[in-house]
Amino acid sequence: MTARPRIGFIGIGIMGEAMVRRLLDLGHSVTIWNLEPERLATVLPHGAVAAESPAAVAAASDIVMLCVLHMEAVERCVLAPDGIAAAASAPKLVIDFSTADPEGTRRVAAKLKALTGAGWVDAPVSGGPQLARTGQMTVMAGGDPDDFEAAKPLLAQMAGNVTLMGPVGAGQTTKVINQAIVGTGYVLMAEALMLAEAAGIDAARLPQCLAGGHADSSLLQRLYPQMQQRAFEPPSSYARQLLKDLKAVSAFAQGLGLDLGVIEQGVQRYKDYVALGHEMSDSAAVVKLYEHEAATRGKRQS
Repeated sequence: MTARPRIGFIGIGIMGEAMVRRLLDLGHSVTIWNLEPERLATVLPHGAVAAESPAAVAAASDIVMLCVLHMEAVERCVLAPDGIAAAASAPKLVIDFSTADPEGTRRVAAKLKALTGAGWVDAPVSGGPQLARTGQMTVMAGGDPDDFEAAKPLLAQMAGNVTLMGPVGAGQTTKVINQAIVGTGYVLMAEALMLAEAAGIDAARLPQCLAGGHADSSLLQRLYPQMQQRAFEPPSSYARQLLKDLKAVSAFAQGLGLDLGVIEQGVQRYKDYVALGHEMSDSAAVVKLYEHEAATRGKRQS
C-alpha cells in the first residue's frame, strides 16, 4: 500500500477551514499554520496539528497547500525568512489554492523550484466553503504535467471537477475568467431579483420556471435563491474580497488591451456596495445595494 502523503496547510480562512476539515475527514495527517493564530481553533479540535511557521509546516509535509488572500501573502509564506523555502527539508510539491496574479505565481514558483526543487501547481477554486467541505468544489489547475499528476489524486478527493489548463499560472488565469463570470453574475442575479419583485410575479419560483432554458445556470439555481431568501448570515464570502477579485479582472483585461464594459460595471456596483459599509457582508448580499437605492429614490419622490 502506498503511504498517504503528509499534508501541510497554510491559510485557515473560510475556504481553508473547509478544506482542512475535508482532508481530516478523509484520514489525512494535516499540519497547519495561519497568520492569525486564533483561526487555528476552527480545525485543531478535529485533529490538525499546529506549526510555528510556514517553514515548520513544510518540514513536516510531503505536500504543502496554500490558501491565502493574495500574491503578497503567497510570497511571504514561500520566500520570507520563515517561509517554505527556508524549511529544513523541502516538500515535494506546493499546491496553491490562493487567488493570485498569474505572473507573480510563475515568479514565486520558479524561485521555489530553484531554491528547493519543489514542484508547483496553482489550483484556485470555485464553489464556496460548503462544496469544499463536501469535496465538490471546482479546481482550475496550472503546472507541469508531472506535478499535476502527483497532485491529482489528492485534488480528486477534494473536488468534483479538476482540470489542468496549462503550465504554471494557467490556473490563476482561468480564475480571472471565473471571477469575471461570478462577479458580474452576482450583480445580474440581484437585478433579476429586483425585476421579479418589482413586477409582482412569484420571485421564488423563477429558478424553477427558467430551468432548462437559455437563462438557466448555477448562478440562477444556487445564488438567486440565496438572494431571494435574504439568507446572508454567516457570510459564505466577503464583498471586499469579490471587489478585490473584480479589480484584478479589470487590471488583467486592461493589460491584454481589452475594454470589458460589463466587468467595469460590476466593479462599480461592488465599490458602491462596499462603500455603504458592507465590506464584510456576503457577496450575494449585493442585492441590498439595490434595495437601498430604491428606498433612496422613494424618499426623493415622496
